[in-house]
Amino acid sequence: MDKILETLLEKVADLHGVPSGAYNIRENGKAVGRNTTANIDIVSRKDGSGIDVHVKPGTKNESVHIPVILSQTGFTELVNNDFYIGDGADVTIVAGCGIHNGGSAASRHDGIHRFFIGKNAKLKYVEKHYGEGDGNGERIMNPRTEITMEEGSYMEMESVQIKGIDSTKRETIAHLGANARLVVQERLMTHGNQTAESDFDVSMDGENSSANIVSRSVARDHSYQKFFSNLQGNNLCAGHTECDAIIMDDAKISSIPEITANHPDAALIHEAAIGKIAGEQIIKLMTLGLTEAEAEAQIVNGFLK
Repeated sequence: MDKILETLLEKVADLHGVPSGAYNIRENGKAVGRNTTANIDIVSRKDGSGIDVHVKPGTKNESVHIPVILSQTGFTELVNNDFYIGDGADVTIVAGCGIHNGGSAASRHDGIHRFFIGKNAKLKYVEKHYGEGDGNGERIMNPRTEITMEEGSYMEMESVQIKGIDSTKRETIAHLGANARLVVQERLMTHGNQTAESDFDVSMDGENSSANIVSRSVARDHSYQKFFSNLQGNNLCAGHTECDAIIMDDAKISSIPEITANHPDAALIHEAAIGKIAGEQIIKLMTLGLTEAEAEAQIVNGFLK
């Protein structure tokens, strides 16, 4: 494992070597490592476009790591991965993409992940994006997540992008069955001239389904962010969407929460707040011995936790 791959795997998947359990590591369009277990199978698609991951019903306390690494400048790919989570399973999937671009050409990763979550199954899905490199070529990521949740299922999605991605459009589409619950926590920071768009489209179709979408972001320098969330209540359900953002320097942020009730028993709430760091917060930390820059960094880090 070379140093670039090792560093990027640590950033996007918290890996310090080969993971235990099931995993598939993809680098520059090719699988460079794979392991399956008795309960989790990973199968390559015949066209080479991605993988299918099958988790057997009843599987408990197992994990799947599927990081993607781009280290060749100018490399572009589209990856399609499908995940089939069996009834009653309880698993964690750790994804993420890291781009190291040391050249002048743009490197780009577009990924489509489709989740089919069986009855009463539980899934924790962690997706991290990170970019680095001393070249001036762009680092571009466009992840799309499609979620189908059956009766009584639960999914927790943690989506993180803190550094190094010049342009991203993040799309999440979900359909929830009866008593299904979706929880999304997004953390995002942009700087320089970066742009980031987050789109959520969640349909609560089943009775007693629920969704909670929370985004926290920081925009610095001349960067631009756009947050759009549409919750659709099509049955007796409960939905909440929230966007909290800190704006700094000459950045721009647009937040567009939307809720649509198509049933009289749909209870939907949206919240949005954009503001700068309060001066008294910085002053308080400076009285404890921090510089202004250190105080600002502490506030931002705490906000994004």
